Amino acid sequence: MSEPDLPSRATPTQAEQDLRAGGEESRLHALLEPAVRARRLVLESVVVKAAGKHRTVHVVVDLGDDETGGVSLDVIAELSHELSDVMDSDPEGDTRPYHLEVSSPGVSRPLTEVRHWRRARGRLVKVNVVGGENVTGRLREVTDDGVVVVPDLPAKKGLKPKPGEPVELLFEKIRNGRVEIEFSHLDDGGPAGAPENHDTDNAEEA
Repeated sequence: MSEPDLPSRATPTQAEQDLRAGGEESRLHALLEPAVRARRLVLESVVVKAAGKHRTVHVVVDLGDDETGGVSLDVIAELSHELSDVMDSDPEGDTRPYHLEVSSPGVSRPLTEVRHWRRARGRLVKVNVVGGENVTGRLREVTDDGVVVVPDLPAKKGLKPKPGEPVELLFEKIRNGRVEIEFSHLDDGGPAGAPENHDTDNAEEA
């Protein structure tokens, strides 16, 4: 007598895996945020990538709205250990081994929130405008409603661009924005008004 066919266990589709990862990311965001706030930092994002029996948890933290500079390597290292302890003590946590990566945003991060724009004051930015010409220039001011950018006027080759008249742009008219990477000679002293930025990364293995 032949044995009845047993239903095979379906392999999760990519969409199902993404859905599970999204739920885990939201849960970890709520779990880790108090430890990040205790450091007076902002938890930008938590991204979980699964690969077989292992997973990578990438956490991005940043300074507050009105602070300039970047998150130091020492703080990143200390916070990485603290977040690892929190995850190890999580009663609802995934039992699979994980690789924790803690970093701060690089200068190429898109400007998607008001606090991102505030952190970028003094920097050269490119703003894509809805129904108008895009603007590239120095970010001078940020309000709750929009930004003020001093555009760069075209200049002859080898000469620095001259500042134009300030342009006020409402957030509702901004499609997206991004900090432009500036290159300067050593004797230039760096771009005027541009705060220091660190792109740091540290990892912990569970």
